[in-house]
Amino acid sequence: MLGSEVGSDAGVTVREAGADDAVSGVEPRWVALPETVEEIAAVLRACAERDLAVVPAGGGTKLHWAPPPERCDVLLDMCCMNEILEHAAGDLVVRAQAGVTMDALAAVLAGKGQELALDVPFAEDTTVGGTLAAATAGPRAFRYGIARDLLIGITVVLPDGTVARSGGRVVKNVAGYDLGKLFTGSYGTLGVIAEATFRLHPLAPDRRWVVAQLDRDELPPIAAALAASQAEPSAAEMDWADPGGPLTLAVLVEGGAAESRAEVVRGLVGRGSVTDAPPSWWGLISNDEVLVEVRFPATGTRAVLDAVAGTGLSLRGSALSGRVVLESWGAIGEPELAAAVSGLRERVEAAGGRVNVLACPYESVDRWGQVSGLPLMRRVKEQFDPGRRMSPGRFVGGI
Repeated sequence: MLGSEVGSDAGVTVREAGADDAVSGVEPRWVALPETVEEIAAVLRACAERDLAVVPAGGGTKLHWAPPPERCDVLLDMCCMNEILEHAAGDLVVRAQAGVTMDALAAVLAGKGQELALDVPFAEDTTVGGTLAAATAGPRAFRYGIARDLLIGITVVLPDGTVARSGGRVVKNVAGYDLGKLFTGSYGTLGVIAEATFRLHPLAPDRRWVVAQLDRDELPPIAAALAASQAEPSAAEMDWADPGGPLTLAVLVEGGAAESRAEVVRGLVGRGSVTDAPPSWWGLISNDEVLVEVRFPATGTRAVLDAVAGTGLSLRGSALSGRVVLESWGAIGEPELAAAVSGLRERVEAAGGRVNVLACPYESVDRWGQVSGLPLMRRVKEQFDPGRRMSPGRFVGGI
């Protein structure tokens, strides 16, 4: 038994899995709860010896994202890897274990007047490792970048139990593979993220939001003006609950002279109100049973809005960084969703963008479409995980 053997050899807690541990409907046989990098390595070595498939898990907020694994023998629950190992406030750097929740990390950093500028949609349960593995982005990605842009060091455990590190406490290039970029967005298919080091920013002393309702045809020129504005907005989020009607635009400005800069933004938008708190929907995902991500260049904004209008899905996301998510705002059947995604993908790709289905209960819906880099991605998977034991089938092309 894996539980008794790993438990006696490395002191790792292993329990039998239950229905609540399922990954996209696939129930594992065991759940392992390591507390150190060495214990993660011990579990993966034991699984390699027995050809057992492993799926890493953080807070469980996105275990239903991506396709189901081809097999899942062991769920590697990172909840006990929950320590902030180092906070060098003077260097604006933090190093944390993968199981630290984003809200716990934010609370510690705020005590020193700092933050990790990633606005994740489920902060209470989302972990550092899960944020990286799913490459979750928030409203302020336009100003601060996404997770991999703020990541300056990472410790991972490879499928054979080897511990590998990349980067460090300062921003620098590393020889060979950039493990941070490879593992960010890999959905646990290359190994296990154990620790991460991030670049921080000071907390803004003041914030203002400009909120206005627009017709969809008004948005593209306004977004272009905001992106070039000396008011330097940190984010411009749109919420389009009913694609048949108007949308709501909320623009954030942070830092010094926020009030006067917000007035400049309101002038660019042409209307709206200035508030000191975000709208209730800011940065959140309401229903991710069906969740479609659309990425596009700034020149594709109008084409994306036109394409979304006929899908029966609501839209929420950034008008500046070209990344939005579509949710189901009413019941939508399998053939209707498959047709909507296919039509959306055709129009978005023609505008230079991409469509990825993050969450979906239907097998017939094409989650990824054509991926030009798939041969290279397969070679990377083969090099890191030749036995296909890490989250097999969870990523592009069945990787």
